[in-house]
Parts: sequence; C-alpha cells; structure tokens
Amino acid sequence: MAEYRDYGPAAPHGPDMTGTHDTLHDLTPNERQIFDYLLKPDDSYDEAGVYWGDMSLAQQVKFVSSGDAKESKRELSSIWAMFKNDPLSPVAYYFKNMVLPGAGLGLEGYVLFSIGNVKPLFQAKGSFPDCWKTEKICNATWIAAVDYMEISGIIVGQILVGILGDWLGRRWGLIQDATIMFIGLIMLTAAWGVTQNGWVICYVWSLFFYGIGVGGEYPMTATSGMENAVGSGKISTKEDRLHRGRKVTSAFLMQGWGQFFNQVILILLLLIFHHGSGNPPYSQVATQWTYRVSFAIPAVGTLWLVYYRTYKMKSASKQLVAAKKKSKVTGYDTESLKLTFTYFGPRMIATAGAWFANDVFFYGNKLFQSEFISVILPENTSIMPGWLYNLINVGVSLVGYYLASFFIDNKLYGRKRMQMVGFLMDFVLFVIPAFNFAHYTSTAHVREFQTMYFLSSFFNQFGPNAVTFLVAAEVYPTPIRATAHGVSAACGKLGALLASVLYNYIDTQTKFYVVPWFGLMGMLVTLLFLPDTTGLDLKEQERRWQFIRAGRECDYHGVAVHPKHLSWWERWRGVGRYYDAETDCKQKIEEMRADWEASQARKADEKAGHWDGDDDDVHDDSVWSSDVSTFFEKTKGSSPVIQAREKDYTE
Repeated sequence: MAEYRDYGPAAPHGPDMTGTHDTLHDLTPNERQIFDYLLKPDDSYDEAGVYWGDMSLAQQVKFVSSGDAKESKRELSSIWAMFKNDPLSPVAYYFKNMVLPGAGLGLEGYVLFSIGNVKPLFQAKGSFPDCWKTEKICNATWIAAVDYMEISGIIVGQILVGILGDWLGRRWGLIQDATIMFIGLIMLTAAWGVTQNGWVICYVWSLFFYGIGVGGEYPMTATSGMENAVGSGKISTKEDRLHRGRKVTSAFLMQGWGQFFNQVILILLLLIFHHGSGNPPYSQVATQWTYRVSFAIPAVGTLWLVYYRTYKMKSASKQLVAAKKKSKVTGYDTESLKLTFTYFGPRMIATAGAWFANDVFFYGNKLFQSEFISVILPENTSIMPGWLYNLINVGVSLVGYYLASFFIDNKLYGRKRMQMVGFLMDFVLFVIPAFNFAHYTSTAHVREFQTMYFLSSFFNQFGPNAVTFLVAAEVYPTPIRATAHGVSAACGKLGALLASVLYNYIDTQTKFYVVPWFGLMGMLVTLLFLPDTTGLDLKEQERRWQFIRAGRECDYHGVAVHPKHLSWWERWRGVGRYYDAETDCKQKIEEMRADWEASQARKADEKAGHWDGDDDDVHDDSVWSSDVSTFFEKTKGSSPVIQAREKDYTE
C-alpha cells in the first residue's frame, strides 16, 4: 500500500476560482509538518522543503544521485522479490506494462519497415524488375507513389484521429486505429490486379488506408500511455513522477522490436520459399509468398489488438473524461484548443519543428547504407547484405531506445538535453562525411563511414526520435493533448515527405550536404522553445491549466512555472515571475480545504440519502489522513456549505 509520502500535491476540483476562501493563517511548524508528506514529496523536495529545481548544481547532483540510488535499489529489490515468488513474473510485468501499451506501434513498425524491405525484392533480378525497377510496364508515378501515399495516409491519420481522440475519447481512437490497420493489412496481403500496374495501384491505395491507422496510433498511444502513467485520480504517486517518461518510451520502443522481427521474418521467409538460398535470381512465386506471408503475420496480431482494446482497455479515456468534467465540456474542447495556441503556441514550434527535423534525419540515415554496401560488395546483386545490415542497424537502434527509456526521467539529463545532444551528434556524424565524401567512401576508409552510420542510428533513438514522441503529448493539457501530438507528428511526416521527394532530385553527396543542417535546426528550436518537463509532476501542469482555463494565469504560483520547467522563450516573456513557493504552499492547502469541505458535504448528502454517486471517480476520501482531517476540522470555523446541508437535512 502506498504511503502518503508517495503522493504529490492535489487539486481535485481545480483551483479556487471564486476567490471566496479566506487567506490561510500562518502555519505553525507542527501544522506545516502535517502537510509536508502531501505537498513536498521526498523525490522532489529535500528535508528542508526546498524544491530540487531551486537547489544549486552541486546540491542537485547530490539530491538526484541519492534519490536515483534509493529508487534503483527499491526497484531491484522488487524485481528480486517477484522473481523469488515466480521466476516468470518479471517477464509478465514487462509484457503487461511495456509490451501491450506499445503493441500497436510494434505492429506498425513491423509493417512500415516491411514496405521498405520488400521493394528491393520486387526490383531484384527474376522478380518484377520490369515493373518496379525499369518501369517498362508500370507507371513511374504510381511506383513513386508507394512512398508518398504511405506518408500521406499517416499524416491524415495523425491529424484526424488526434482530433477524434480528444473529441470522442482515447479508447475509441485506439479501437478504430487497430481496426483500420487490420483491414489495411488484409488489403496489402490480398493486393493484386489484372496487370502488374493494376497491382501497384491496388498496393498503393492499400498503403494509404493502412497509413491512416498508423498515423492515429501515434497520438493515441502517446496520450493513453501517458495518462495511464499519470492516472486519473486527484493525486500523483512517486511512480508517476519518477517513471512517467520511461513508461511512455518503453511503449514507443516496441516500434524498434517490430522492425527487428520484420527483418528476421523476411530473411527466414525468403530462405524458405527460395529453396534455402538468399541469392538471385528470385522467382516471382517466391517473391509473392515472401511478401504476402510477411503481411499476413501481423494481421493476426492486429486482430487480437482489436479484441484487447475493445474488452480490456475500457478505462483508457478516464483522465480525459475527468478533465472535461472539470471544464464542463462534453464534446470537443474548442476553448482549450484556442487557449493552448495562445499560451503554448511556441511549444508547438518546438514539438512540431523538432519532429520535422528528426524525420529528415531518420530517412537520411538510409543514405549511408547503400553507399558502404556498394564499396564493400561492389558486385553484389543480392538483397541479403542490405537486409543483414538493416538487422544490425535495428539492433544498434534498440540499444538507443532502451538507453533513452532509462535516462529520460533523470533530472540531471532528461528530455531536453537528450534531444539536443542527439541532434548535435547527428549533425556532426553527417557533416564529417559530407565534406570528405570521397575519402570516407573509399575502400580504405569505408569502415569509418559504416561506424558513423551505426552511431547516427544510435543517437537518433537515444535522442530526438524518443523524446519527440514523449514531449509532444507531455507539454500540453489533457483536453487537447491528442490533437497537439497529432499535429506535431504530422509535421514530422512532412519532413519525411520532404526527404523522400528531395532525394529523388539530388545526388548522394548533395544529400549529405543538405541533411546535417536539419540537426542544427532541431537543436535550435529545442533550445529556444521546448520546456523541460523532466521531474515535473503533470498534476501540477494540469493545475496550472485550470487557472489558465479560468482566466487567472497570474494567480498560479506552483512549480509548473518554475524557470527549470519553462523554455527559454517562456522565461524571456516572464512566465516564471509568477513562481512563489511559499504562496503556492498556502494556496494548495486552501484548495485541499475546499476539497475536504466538498467531501464533508457529500457525506452529509449520503447520510440524508441525497447522493447519486455520479462523482465517485472524482472524490476519494482515502487520501484524507486523520491528521489532515483534524486540522481542517479544527480550523474550518463555520463552513457555510456544510452548515447549509446539515440544516436542510435536520429540519
């Protein structure tokens, strides 16, 4: 059972918007001690009650290192206890909390990676080169559309499902995403035509339809994963504050596992259907079986995902419902959307701009591979070397994914630094070969070129690819979180679209001249416009949002406006001037008092038989310790709300 010390500040009904509460009298040391375990949890405050962001650098290092050591010891002890009780229980825990939330991303990572992998197979000798390579019997526009329509479908899904997810709920978005992806996989598996050009057209539209489901998976997985980590209750736990980023990125890294398993399965299928050989020429029958079975396998998993989300994720929209109830909104919260662009518009530059730059890099990473393979194996006509190097690259990427999930919640490194370092390293790793291209693509130095390829993959995952997915949901309020994430992700795919179009018109060395500068762009927008939410309790961000929603931004004084959690732009605009730890402490106690009084009024209603139970999810009397209740009882004076209820029921 969680201790009260595990819980952070609570504003269950939002801030006092009426201004009718009396100013809290000065607390005595004994009275203040009563609230310390709620208002100042020991993972964010030291023994003197100082917030970690207010400490000097040396104090921060000591505080964070000590806290991380204690938490690591606790987690390892917990894993060991689980293992002793049941050796497979840690695996079951990982599957339930990391694999299942990211199953949709794992499946879409598998399929999208497969699309890129099977195209060289279609172009290979003995397969369908007259259509897919020389384009003698197929329309060149439709061949090129394989890349464009896939990305276009994803963009449509990201924006459309992001809006619908905030309008109709996370659960509905998750179910419809899985359903669309399942139907799309059936279409991809069965795609054919009277002519090979007809097959390409059918294949392209199937990709577009499947892409809509893939696009929706981004905002739905990010928002539902984050809100599941934070919880819909009025209090946060230590697990929320310390491991929120890890929970979301652990779901996201399933995309890497999807890519890994796709490459392994494709290699095995080609060996099975091509008589145990991976060398050309490949028969059309072997090609057809390989590609169709590779799409049929994830269709089974996606059908199961439809079932799981329909029957096992019925509370996925719980936090969104609670947020709308506070704002008295039933449909799409257009007012919150307007306020978000008013107050958090520059954050959109950071999340959308960084994602755009990252996707140019993500596609640019493929430039390395074709070059070093042509140097290492100049006479190669087999697709196997490319697939095997893909497999190694995905393995390197997975290391980056996992390291990102381990360090993303570390207060000394965290989201913002991780993204900036990742962008900087990718810039360096592309600039070096760009201006020494002939040198690094020569036989004598191609291994150095190959090393830069793998390092660029590592820093892309241990950097912007993981962070953009997380912060595009984290820095926005609940009512429009999916919309903001969807728009940011769609801007990212515009970067991918730019790369896929641009690369058709410039040579390889020119591509290396162009790509690095997107790394500097990404680092710059991150530095200027992205707030660092590492170590920030999202309940505080939602609390601030209630003040903004009520038109009282200047009356919020909590840690959500601490300079540590603001972007450079927000600091320059003076948003941090509202931060006042002492005033905020008093303010939160008054909010807790208001909630306690509402709790007492509800009990009076229940006693008189007038309670309908509609707000049971909002009210949770279990958080009130006897000390807190005693303090409020002693200092309540005369609560007009409670007195009126009691008078009505006794007359």
